Amino acid sequence: MEFDFGELWQGTLRALLSLVTLFLVTKMLGKKQVSQLSLFDYVIGISIGNFAAEMTINLDSHYLHGTVAVIIFGVVAYLISYVTMKSIFLRRYFMGVPSVLIENGHLIEKAMKKVKFDLNDLLEECRNMGYFDISEIAYAIMEANGQLSILPKGEHKPVTVQDLNLQAKTPPYCANVIIDGKIMKNNLKNMKKDESWLRQQLKVKGKDLPNILLATLDQEDKLQIYERGYESMGGILE
Repeated sequence: MEFDFGELWQGTLRALLSLVTLFLVTKMLGKKQVSQLSLFDYVIGISIGNFAAEMTINLDSHYLHGTVAVIIFGVVAYLISYVTMKSIFLRRYFMGVPSVLIENGHLIEKAMKKVKFDLNDLLEECRNMGYFDISEIAYAIMEANGQLSILPKGEHKPVTVQDLNLQAKTPPYCANVIIDGKIMKNNLKNMKKDESWLRQQLKVKGKDLPNILLATLDQEDKLQIYERGYESMGGILE
């Protein structure tokens, strides 16, 4: 079988165009599409992915048809996102509503069946969040995006600075000023510093810029440097 470079070039071009189309549509939909997805967002996401794969691999299909399908689904998703911000009813219909699975240490079996959540899955999620005893939980709520939120009972809540009547101090803002041996000039400018100041600090500390993997600077002018080549003394975790 003779290798067809024409098909290879056409497939490569389609792949690049698909990538650009997907990026632009995802950019339009916003960050929500790449974070925790609702059921509707999930359906839209996999549909757009299928369209992009089809128009990339299937050379017999017209590329314009797949592009139009991706754009239409993207526009529909954008419109649905807009109307759900305006209407509580539509938001509940398209995005779903939270469900209480545990209330005051009691399992709500009816709610678990409604969201198709197995008891073992619920117990596993609770353990992952540090709760091995259901009686310690005041409320466990399944969010619309499928994530489990847990509110512990009062006596099992972690102690906070406010509980101890201590003076709370907001930690200073920290910016990355060197990444992989390159100076982040915009970050330096935001911290009211310049490149000459940074190079002077590196000279004082005896550090060489190309050997720096990461350097951070906080609002108190504390420069923290992480150099390349550090090896753990503990070896490989197994």
